[in-house]
Amino acid sequence: MKFGSALAGAWFAATLLAGSAAAQGVEELVVTASRLSEYDPAETPSITLTKRADNLITKVTVICDTRDQSQRRSELRATLRNLIRMAAQDKSITLGIGDEVVTAFDETMLDSVIEPDAKADTSRATLLIKTAVSPSDSFDAATGRIKAFVEKTPKVGRTEVLLNSSWELTLIGPAEYRPDVIKLVSEDAQRVAAAFGAGYGVEVQGLQLPVSWYQSGPLDLALYIPYRLTVRPVTP
Repeated sequence: MKFGSALAGAWFAATLLAGSAAAQGVEELVVTASRLSEYDPAETPSITLTKRADNLITKVTVICDTRDQSQRRSELRATLRNLIRMAAQDKSITLGIGDEVVTAFDETMLDSVIEPDAKADTSRATLLIKTAVSPSDSFDAATGRIKAFVEKTPKVGRTEVLLNSSWELTLIGPAEYRPDVIKLVSEDAQRVAAAFGAGYGVEVQGLQLPVSWYQSGPLDLALYIPYRLTVRPVTP
């Protein structure tokens, strides 16, 4: 049976990959709707590691329709500064930009996020607002923090801060969880081998693949490696 040596090698490789990711700096990835659509219960392994998301996140549009372009831009910049100032005071809230990878937002980015809206004499800026998810958090509590933050932030002139209707989760450094996922796969493979008894072993393929994930609850993620396990007779 080749299962033992093969798995040990995969475990060692996973540990190296996790260490490499940590050394290069971990990324905060958004669990997007497109990524969720990749989940197929017929193809995704049943062995998963449940992890609470690191953050709940949503997009907000800061929009202004003041007729004068210079004044409109000034009002947008002032409201964006208010968001930055209020976030600095509220330790439960962080601002960012990006689609699948979150980057921190600060005052040096004000001009780069302001763009023309589809409506005439209107400009907008799109930001991410996120709040850290604690072990005891509920979905309503987490979303409530973001809603309260938007409500209390002062809006300048004709600016509005509009919340997106969708809420997403983020995961920081998924590669760090490879050893934990592989350990669960190893334990399951050993149970499968034992169930078939002497004369049979298992072969695990795909452990070199990166960690994948899908949303398994309002604030929870299921992490897995898309491996395949095959039961084979042991060759004498």
